[in-house]
Amino acid sequence: MADLVRYAEDREIATVTLDSPENRNALSAALVGQLAAALERAFAAETVRGIVLTGSGSVFCSGADLREQLAANEAGQAGGPGGGGLPAIIRMIRSGPKPVVARVNGHARAGGIGLIAAADIAIAPETATFAFSEVRIGVVPAIIAVPIMERVGRTAVSDLFLTGRQFDGTTAAAIGLIARAVPAEELDGAVEECVGALRLASPAALAACKELIRTVPSMAFEQALDWAAAFSARLFQGEDAREGMAAFLEKRKPRWQAE
Repeated sequence: MADLVRYAEDREIATVTLDSPENRNALSAALVGQLAAALERAFAAETVRGIVLTGSGSVFCSGADLREQLAANEAGQAGGPGGGGLPAIIRMIRSGPKPVVARVNGHARAGGIGLIAAADIAIAPETATFAFSEVRIGVVPAIIAVPIMERVGRTAVSDLFLTGRQFDGTTAAAIGLIARAVPAEELDGAVEECVGALRLASPAALAACKELIRTVPSMAFEQALDWAAAFSARLFQGEDAREGMAAFLEKRKPRWQAE
């Protein structure tokens, strides 16, 4: 089987690259399977503090592999993007203990935008284009609506889902789909600035931040406050908290437990 996903580690950051430019990094069953394996490897690696997810060529990800989907449909075996494996990828990115930074190297469509929305931080060129093109081929952005609607308000979602119209990186940032839109020539610098900050953080604190961000919005105010107070107390009693505070006061680099 061809290698459709590349994996590399450098200075505590794993880079996972969708590498099927001939079909615009479409979410074929093979690519989704290899993506799952690469993400599992990165989340399990003790040497990895954060993950960068990107694509090769001029497209980040074009969504479902339509040739594969049509063949599966005609054979009575249609199961959704990536042979039905997309929900597991989204769940892994969102719930994994390490931050995932989407380096959106170019255009994104449909399911590819779902990967971006699932990531903890996404940075894209201002000139990158996005579109929920599902309605124009007779389907809907059902699976990816789950992570997207955690980030984007209903007014923008209704407009973009129903029309399938194209929008750019600047708009994606304005509606909260991505964290930052930058000039294309500044993309690598912006991503490096982001991962450089991750390298300074406690791995345990990064995992706890992801849990905090996932958990609080689903709770009522009083319940969230009680949960957060207990969560905070537990973290302040941890070894990384003791080490971090001591290192700050002693003006030295902390030695985190996971290192």
